[in-house]
Amino acid sequence: MKVKAAEATDHNSHQMDDDQKEIEAMTVQELRATLRQAYAPFFFVFGFCWKLGLPVKGLKQELISSLRLHIDSNLPGGSSGEEIKKTTSSIRSESVTIKRKIRNRVEESTEDDCNSSEAYGEKRVKQSTEKNLKSKVSSKGILCEHKSLTKTGKKKSRLKEEEASLTISRKVLKTDEIISSSLQSEPWTVLAHKKPEKDWKAYNPKTMRPPPLPEGTKSVKIMTWNVNGLRALLKLESFSALQLAQRENFDVLCLQETKIQVKDVEEVRKALSDGYDHSFWSCSVSKLGYSGTAIISRIKPVSVRYGTGLSGSDHDMEGRIVTAEFDSFYLISTYVPNSGDGLKRLSYRIEEWDRTLSKYIKELEKSKPVVLTGDLNCAHEEIDIYNPAGNKRSAGFTIEERQSFKENFLDKGFVDTFRKQHPGVVGYTYWGYRHGTRKTNKGWRLDYFLVSESIAGNVHDSYILPDINGSDHCPIGLILKL
Repeated sequence: MKVKAAEATDHNSHQMDDDQKEIEAMTVQELRATLRQAYAPFFFVFGFCWKLGLPVKGLKQELISSLRLHIDSNLPGGSSGEEIKKTTSSIRSESVTIKRKIRNRVEESTEDDCNSSEAYGEKRVKQSTEKNLKSKVSSKGILCEHKSLTKTGKKKSRLKEEEASLTISRKVLKTDEIISSSLQSEPWTVLAHKKPEKDWKAYNPKTMRPPPLPEGTKSVKIMTWNVNGLRALLKLESFSALQLAQRENFDVLCLQETKIQVKDVEEVRKALSDGYDHSFWSCSVSKLGYSGTAIISRIKPVSVRYGTGLSGSDHDMEGRIVTAEFDSFYLISTYVPNSGDGLKRLSYRIEEWDRTLSKYIKELEKSKPVVLTGDLNCAHEEIDIYNPAGNKRSAGFTIEERQSFKENFLDKGFVDTFRKQHPGVVGYTYWGYRHGTRKTNKGWRLDYFLVSESIAGNVHDSYILPDINGSDHCPIGLILKL
């Protein structure tokens, strides 16, 4: 009998040691949950078992002490060590199950997002994004539910934060939709520049043009357009040069890169809109179907001249200049030579052409103010080109060409009318065909109206019409008060 009693005592001692180790290995959450189950017949106020005065909240050591006291006590309904182990095991199993559910929900959410993206592509960006947002909110909601065992207040606060986050995300999606729509229909209204400065904005002719002049104000409306082949443009069904006359009702139209020959002039004249009875054409004779300029007018000019008057020079053999004299100003339509691939014509461009043209217009200016317009083949400043850093040695943006533009025209008293009216505004007039850059508005401003300083104050509007297609350039306009 004594031996059996000793064995029982020894067994109970080992059992108590195992219970102690099991209790100390439990987490705070497991201790609290075990105490709640152990004290289920009693009720709690502010985290205490009201009948026993034992805490179910507090530091881990306090909870361990409470659980030990419960095990050692002979209270009715008290849990034995084996029951404690079962309770602890059950709680741990529930905890693992909750964590697995959370992990599975997150993984399912991620997998759904990936599948959605792959299945539907860019056309389902909005749906996929909203689904992603909802999934994330749902996943975070599970976490909040898990934490709400002890922190109900934090759960409510977190849910409010998630709702606010979802609202903001939906507003961002709506803004993205508007920007995306603008990029497709009116890409020029969205600022496109590799390195824009803080105050720059995109040119939008719908919002940036001044109101019309009062009725009866004397003025002239001049437009210029590098058409990149006039014969093809006249045949376009979508928007032809004839429709431009109907829409804009200009007084004078200057053209560059017409690419027509002398023998084609009469045929083209017959295709012009009624009312524009005065047209003057300069065609390349050194290389047929190349270059070419023109002035088409409803106003009869006082006089017309072709080239610069330097007989036999390349300037006059390529059909690059037409000058019309009107009552109060000279109008020059010009197509400045491109420096070419590998900058083969750079020296000719800056050392001969720019200097000759500068001298020519300054000579004209002695008798009347001058309006110089056309494709001047130079993006003067970094604001005039989408990617300035990547085009330092590209024809039209070399340091040499930009410096020559400044020295031969701007420093000689001619005013860049668009830049004067729109400082800090990004507006392009040319987009290369190669990479479809017009759709993303990655362009250059190569077309200008430069005017004598004496009439710069008479400019009512200098504008760009980026919505008109048909060429790799778009038309630009000038309204000059007389």
